[in-house]
Amino acid sequence: MNSKEKQIMDYLMGNVFSPILESEKASNSLKQGVRSTIMRLNERNAVGMLSYYWSAIIGTEKSTKFARLMKKEGFVRFEELIDDFREKFNDKWLKS
Repeated sequence: MNSKEKQIMDYLMGNVFSPILESEKASNSLKQGVRSTIMRLNERNAVGMLSYYWSAIIGTEKSTKFARLMKKEGFVRFEELIDDFREKFNDKWLKS
């Protein structure tokens, strides 16, 4: 994992994944979904990670179901980070 991938993962871990994984109130199903998402992201380079993020926002059947579960359980979803994520991880950043 190079520095760009690490920056993306650090951001998502801090804002989305760790709060769920460290929560006693998060369901096992939600925690397993987070672990699977982390594994899938770790298989990608920075461009692939960004593509994965935006695909999740657009919504596949699986991602919308997962987002609903996150919301139901009271956790931050990718959708709620759109503006900040877009500003941090834009084309200029990617090419830097």
